[in-house]
Amino acid sequence: MGDEELHPEDRTGGTARGLPRSPWARNARLASLPLGFAGRSALRFGRRLLGQPVDLLTGELQRRTSLHLFRVLGELKGGAMKFGQMLSVFEAALPPEVIGPYRAALTLLQEAAPALPAEQVHAVLCEELGPDWREHFAEFSDTPTAAASIGQVHRAVWADGRPVAVKIQYPGADEALLGDYAQLGRLIRLFSVVTPGLDVEPMLRELRERVADELDYRLEAAAQQAFADAYRGDKEILVPDVVTFTQRVLVSEWLDGTPLADVIREGTQAERDHAGLRYARFLFSGPERAARLHADPHPGNFRVLADGRLGVLDFGSVKHLPDGLPSSLGTLLRLAQDGDWPAADDVLVREGIITPGVPLEPAALGSFLLPLATPAAGETYRFTRDWLREEVMQAIDLRRGDLLRRFNLPPSYVLVNRVVGAATAVLCQLECEIPFRAEVARWLPGFADGEADREPAQR
Repeated sequence: MGDEELHPEDRTGGTARGLPRSPWARNARLASLPLGFAGRSALRFGRRLLGQPVDLLTGELQRRTSLHLFRVLGELKGGAMKFGQMLSVFEAALPPEVIGPYRAALTLLQEAAPALPAEQVHAVLCEELGPDWREHFAEFSDTPTAAASIGQVHRAVWADGRPVAVKIQYPGADEALLGDYAQLGRLIRLFSVVTPGLDVEPMLRELRERVADELDYRLEAAAQQAFADAYRGDKEILVPDVVTFTQRVLVSEWLDGTPLADVIREGTQAERDHAGLRYARFLFSGPERAARLHADPHPGNFRVLADGRLGVLDFGSVKHLPDGLPSSLGTLLRLAQDGDWPAADDVLVREGIITPGVPLEPAALGSFLLPLATPAAGETYRFTRDWLREEVMQAIDLRRGDLLRRFNLPPSYVLVNRVVGAATAVLCQLECEIPFRAEVARWLPGFADGEADREPAQR
């Protein structure tokens, strides 16, 4: 079967039955990925023997592998698709010769997946809201408006006339998440072909550790309402209110708008800059305003509203930060900008990020800290794909050396570090120019301390 052909389940309606619950069936689909890669590699080797150019063959291998990979991840939903969505954020880091053939396959995972059929939707609503579930709604559309990793969203009208979004968890999502993460750990080599230079193992480990939180919509409802209350009346950011919820159903006020992925693909420079500033402002301000960090910053979770505000969706992955962001983060960025590497080393030791006794070379510290400190150095910064690719190449060099072996990020830093990296990748997808330093100074504790020449933070 060729990579562009439909899987037999697609032709017979297998995916229309919803999320495959059989661990054997899911593992078989995931196992098809390395087998398909092996077949394509063998074909590439054969063509090399016939004299075809190596660079063309490599591009074809990456294109066909990525199309197969992201289609399977999307069809399976569950942990497989969630991991694919996380990878899609880093599309901007891919080299130019790789990115063209399969940018569409990456972007597809940010917005869509095969849908759960209506009869299964009704069954979940009956179990969660009761046999009279239809009485809660004046209208309910059986056709989903979005389908994601562990649930899909339907548009409806609540009994009081409010347009609402009804998020419904796929039956068997818990089994799929646990099984997928175990199987995906065996496919690290394959992901290195599709996303060269990206260290995917820590990302997969983080997802596996947060399974329980993702599956309980009651936790998501509490987090979403905390953000909605914190940003109520804000002129730039809107979080929809929660209407009702159960463990597997979450009803929120409806949010219209242009998906951020569309702004990335088609937006003018002014639209990109506008969206990028509000995107960065929301992610940085959340820990202070809501005591929480939105930890799933891929573009599918954001909308640009008609009035210019940024609408935020999906609060299944949220980190509670009662004390806000670690103050040492801002301090480290400021010290990196000043080139004060001994002081930066002291902070890293004090925070338990590196072990004492063996000083790090300034160049090594700079490689670790400057990717975020550099955009915060001037009045404005233009985030670009070329810059991100350079940073990825430096990260590859760091992994080849001994530097990262000395870093041991405490739990409070791990998720923050990943979110900052993913958000930076999205800003580079937007290729926006924004006053990034002002946002860092405004929201990141420790950055403006002791800097007399910096503008005072405006709260």
